Amino acid sequence: MPPLIALGVLLASMPAEAAEQGVDGRALSLWWVLPFAGVLLSIALVPLISPHWWHRFYGLVMLAWALAFVVPAALTFGVEPVTDMVLHTALLEYIPFLILLFALFTVAGGVHLAGTLRGTPGTNTALLAFGTAIASLTGTTGASMLLVRPVLRANRNRKHRAHTMIFFIFLVSNIGGSLTPLGDPPLFLGFLKGVAFFWPTQHLFAPMLLIASVLLLIYHRIESRYFHREPDEIRESPEAAEPLRIQGGVNIPLLLMVVLVVLMEGIWHPGAVTFLKQEIAIEVVVGDVLMLAIAAYSIWATPALVRNANGFTWGAMIEVAKVFAAIFVTIIPAIAILQAGREGALAGLVALTSDANGRPDPTMYFWLCGLLSSFLDNAPTYLVFFNLAGGDAQALMGPLAPVLGAISAGAVFMGANSYIGNAPNFMVRAIAEEQGVKMPSFLGYVGWATLFLIPNFALLTLIFYR
Repeated sequence: MPPLIALGVLLASMPAEAAEQGVDGRALSLWWVLPFAGVLLSIALVPLISPHWWHRFYGLVMLAWALAFVVPAALTFGVEPVTDMVLHTALLEYIPFLILLFALFTVAGGVHLAGTLRGTPGTNTALLAFGTAIASLTGTTGASMLLVRPVLRANRNRKHRAHTMIFFIFLVSNIGGSLTPLGDPPLFLGFLKGVAFFWPTQHLFAPMLLIASVLLLIYHRIESRYFHREPDEIRESPEAAEPLRIQGGVNIPLLLMVVLVVLMEGIWHPGAVTFLKQEIAIEVVVGDVLMLAIAAYSIWATPALVRNANGFTWGAMIEVAKVFAAIFVTIIPAIAILQAGREGALAGLVALTSDANGRPDPTMYFWLCGLLSSFLDNAPTYLVFFNLAGGDAQALMGPLAPVLGAISAGAVFMGANSYIGNAPNFMVRAIAEEQGVKMPSFLGYVGWATLFLIPNFALLTLIFYR
C-alpha cells in the first residue's frame, strides 16, 4: 500500500493511537477484544454455514459487532470520550483509508488490457512475478488493482483458478511491497520515523527474493498440475493471436497522480483544522479531495465499454467498506492494549520480545509482529514493535538492524496470512468471487497460508532473523 494504499493506511496507522485518546489501554482487559474476535469469526464461519444469508445481511452483522464494542464502552467510560474516539477513528483513519481504496479501485478498474492472454502456467507465473516486482513502486494495493482483472480474464475459461488468486495475494498483495516505503504502510511509517528510504531495499531484498522465488516455483508446480487437469479444449485450443493493447489509457496518468497525492500527504504538513472536535491534518483533507476528484474524472473519462470489458462493478468496494468499518471500530481496544506494552493485558506477550539478558530477540519480533499483523492493521502493529525496540531509527538501522529487519519483514510478509491482514487481500478475494472464482473460506485461506507461507517464514527465521 504505498503510492497506493501506503499513505492511506499510514494515516490509519499513525492515528491508531486514537485508541488512547478516549480509553487508556492499561485499563482494558482482553474481554474488550471480543467484538473484534466476533468480526473475525463471523467472516470465517457464517459464509460457510449460510452463504446466502451472509451475502444478504453481512452489513448488519458488522454493524452489530461494532455496536457490541461502542455501547458497552460508552456505558463504562462515558459517552463523550467514546464518541470522540470513534469520530477520531472515522475521520482520521477509516475515511482516508476508504477514499484511497476507492480512488485506486476506480482508476485501476478503468485500465483494460485487451488482446490474447492465455492463462497457461508460464503466463500466470510471469504475471505474478511482474506484480511482485512492481508492488514496491506502485504499492501492494496499486499493483493488485492493476493486475487482478487481467489475471482473472486470462484464466476466464479455466476450471481451476482459486490457487492462482491465492498466490496472487501472497506475492502481489503483500510480499512484493517490502522494498521501499512506498510498498506498504508499515515501511512508510518507518520512513517518517527516520528510517532511510532505501534501508528496506538493502535489508529486505534478500529475504523478499528468497521467499518470492520459492513461492513462484511452488506456484508454477501447482499450476502446471492443475493445468493438465483442464479439459483438452482449454489446454490445447490455440486462441487467435490478438496483439496486447491498453484501453482506458487515460487512467495510467491518473494512477500516477494518486501516487503523487499519497507522497504529498507524507511530506507536506501545513497544519491542521478542527472538525467535530477532531484535529485533521490539512494535507489529509486536500489529499482526500484530490483523490475523489481523480476518481470522478476517471469515471467521466473512461468509456463504459472499457469498464464492462473488465467486468467492473461496485460490489467489491461496497463489501470492503462495510467489513472494514467494523474492523476499524472493533480493533480500537486491541491496538490500545498493544500500545500499553508491558503495562497492558498483553504484557506477557510483549515480554517475549527480549531474551533472558534483556536484549531484543529478532526471532520473537519477527513472529510476534508478523502474527499480530496477520489480523490487526499492520501499520500500528509495526509502530508498536518499533517503539518497543527503542524507537530510535539510527540505533535500529545500526546495531539493532536485525531487529528492525525482523519487524519490517514480519509486518509486511505476514499480512498475507489472512484475508484481513492487508486491505488488498480482501479486495482481491471480493473481485475474484464477483467474477465467478470459488475462493476458499476465511479459514480455508488461512489453511493455504499455513501450508505454504509458515514453512517459508520458518526458513527466513533460520537464515535472517536468529
